[in-house]
Formats: sequence, C-alpha cells, structure tokens
Amino acid sequence: MSSPIAPATLPRTLRELREAGYTRRSVREEMRANLETRLVDGRPLVSSVLGYEDSVLPQLETALLAGHDIILLGERGQAKTRMIRALVELLDEWLPIVAGSPVRDDPFAPISPDAIDLLARLGEETPIDWVHRSQRFAEKLATPDTSMADLIGEVDPIKVAGGLYLDDPRALSYGLVPKSNRGIFAMNELPDLAERIQVGLLNVLEERDVQIRGHLVRLELDLVVVATANPEDYTNRGRLITPLKDRFGSQIRTHYPYEIATEIEIVHQEAVLAPSPVPIVVPWFIDDIVARVSHVARASHVISQRSGVSVRLSIANYETVVASALRRSLRTGDATVVPRVSDLAAMVQSTQGKIELDTVDDTDSDQVIAALVALATRQCFSEHVVLTEAGGIVAAFDDEVLVHVGDDLADQHYLDVMAAMEDLRAAATRVAGPNATPGELASAAEFVLEGLYLTKRLAKDAAGARALYRSRGR
Repeated sequence: MSSPIAPATLPRTLRELREAGYTRRSVREEMRANLETRLVDGRPLVSSVLGYEDSVLPQLETALLAGHDIILLGERGQAKTRMIRALVELLDEWLPIVAGSPVRDDPFAPISPDAIDLLARLGEETPIDWVHRSQRFAEKLATPDTSMADLIGEVDPIKVAGGLYLDDPRALSYGLVPKSNRGIFAMNELPDLAERIQVGLLNVLEERDVQIRGHLVRLELDLVVVATANPEDYTNRGRLITPLKDRFGSQIRTHYPYEIATEIEIVHQEAVLAPSPVPIVVPWFIDDIVARVSHVARASHVISQRSGVSVRLSIANYETVVASALRRSLRTGDATVVPRVSDLAAMVQSTQGKIELDTVDDTDSDQVIAALVALATRQCFSEHVVLTEAGGIVAAFDDEVLVHVGDDLADQHYLDVMAAMEDLRAAATRVAGPNATPGELASAAEFVLEGLYLTKRLAKDAAGARALYRSRGR
C-alpha cells in the first residue's frame, strides 16, 4: 500500500513549522491525548475486535493512559495482532521529521548525527518531511534466528568502504527499533527471541537508548513497545528473561469469546464467502453448531489446550460449510444455498490443521472432529429445540419408514419426505420459521432428524456426508 501524500499546506521548513505553532510531544503523550478524546466522545478503542468490551479493552485503555509498554498474553487466534495494529489510530495523522532522517528525527530535538549536522548547517531552513501515522508502526515476528542487526543495527561495510571510520556513528545502519522512533514497535511471540537478543532490548525499554556492538551510541528513542506471547512460553517454560519481563509496565491476558453468540458475530464479521449465483441463507442452528464446535474443542481433554483453538477455526469451518452447500446447489439447481447438517462433514478439511491432539495413542483425527461436531449438534438441539412432534416422528419410523439424507440431495427430496411425514414438516417449520424457503425447511428437517438420533430416539447408518435414519428397533 502506498504512503499517503501529505497536504501541501503543511509547513516545509523548520521556520514554517515554528511559526505554525507546532508543539512537540512524546508518542505516549500523543496516544494518551488522542485516547482521552475517544473516551470523552464515547468511541471504542478498537471497533473491529468483539468480546473484549468488558475485559481486555478496559485494561488496554488503562495501560495506554498510564504510558506503559504492554505485553499481551494469549493463545493463537485471540486478536492480539489486530489490537496492536489498531493502536496506530491513536497517533496524530501527520508527524513532522527532519527530511531524509532514517530514524524520524524530531526537528526540535534531533538524535541522529546526520540530522544534527543538517540542522547545524541549515538552521531555520532545514527541510521538513511529514510522515503519516500508518507509516509509524513497525512489526516483527520473533524467531530464533532474529539478529541484533535486525532489531538494533550494524556497522555498514559500504559506508566504511566509503571512508568512514568504524567508530563513526554515521557508519551505522539502523535496525527496526531505531527506525521505529516516534512510533509503535510491535514484537510478536517475544519469547522466541534468543536470550542474547532479549538482552539487547533491555536498554530500549528502560533507558530508551541502543548499543550497537562496541559503539557507544546513545539515541534517545521515543517509542511505545507492544509485544505478544503465548502464556505457556511466557510463564512456565522460562523462555523470556526476567529483566526483560520486568520492563513491561502492563501485562494483559487475552481470551477466546466467552459466549457462542460472540463467536458467531465474529464469524459473520470475518468470513469471506464464495460468490454465488443464488442467495446464500445460513440457518441459525448451523451458525450455532459451527461456533460451538470451537467451544467444545476448547474444553476437550483430547485437544491440546496449550496451543489453543483459534477463532480462525470457526471462520474457516463456516466458509467450508457454506462452500459445501454451494457445491451442492450448483449441481442440483436449488434456488438457494442453505447449509445442512450433512455439510458439517466438510469441516474435517478445515479443522485438521487448526487443532493439535493431546493424546499419545493413534487416535484418528477424523473421528475426533466428528465427535466434536456431534457434541456441538446435540448441545445446540438440546438447548434450543423443544419438539412436541417428536413422538409422532419416532412412531412413523417404527412403521418401517427410512429417510436418506446427504450433501448431494436436492431440496425437493426433503420436501417429498416431509409431505409423507406431517409431524416432521411441522417440526421443521417451527425450527426454520414460518416464512422458511424450501432450502431452509430441508435443512431444518435434517437438523431435527440428527437431533433425534443424537438424543437416542432414532438410529442412523452413516457414511461420510450421507446417512440413513431408521427406527432404533430395526
């Protein structure tokens, strides 16, 4: 993405900047003032993150008002990076710097040798550049091979070859941290840094200066440092050195959505569905089951909770289930795309890579996923559906009725079944709503049959996404 162009009306020299009445302030003061304005106006700190309104976001606001460096602790898929990136909105839209400065020198208080020399030579005529707030954010994923040169800097051999001495500050090539001066520096998965590199960050957080190899380089850096870490790495394994941990002013614990309704809302916000030639209608119970699968996985002793079960699992599963329904409608010519319980079998492919089994035996992951889906479906059915027609439906099966379902059957197949089973039609209508389309009725009918099977009132012979429902007595 290209950098926004600064308005021509902004001052272009130090003299113009001074005459315009510009007042310098630190990044922390800048963010605090802009956050105070948001709070007074009743605007949220982060509008795109759901489920943290009463937990994480108040703590984050408090940390920013206190002027702290912050570390966010949480498993994968808890919107840590999204929150960090959203902090850019608390910066002023435009920031004046000494033109050409690699470390965004403040025109009134330069820190780099080049900027200091430039001001000494040009004085009030020193040229000014303007940096948009979107360019004042730097992010690094910590890896074991991250070097001091990456973060802090290194002697540039090309500059030395050009005639500069090794101990000349101008021979230095700055790393990501100095280049983040007067902005926000984010380090993801901080404990993955080698310990010697963690030591190099100590001065940045405490003294606001940097040391590059044997050079005594003091840069009064002005930046806010925000880091993320998995709680397992941060607290139990001791992969973060204690002095560095002590430098963060606030430690904030993130979490997965507490409520299924919140997870559904996140899924609706984030899912990207494939274009469809006909309308896509996702029944409420499919929403619930897809989100609930993640919730039951987070409580399962079979799933490794150390790595977590990301919200991205719910999003990917939702997209896969809808895609499965779309695939069917393209073949059957149905008027709408409506996912059914039989489409939930497609979630195996989108779940496999997003969970880790916490077992030592040869447990089949497909079976584990199928069990999670079945548990989520049973919970959804038991909590939300009351069937007065259950006895009539079960009695019909006792009269040797068999019902085939599958992800390849058209809506009309289900309508034909319901035409012969009035109790099933009545139950499906109650579940889907009085104005339900044929596709929604078909989906609701299959949900009712699956619910009766999972509550042990019907029997089922299944093979993948196809099944046959029958009486338990046959």
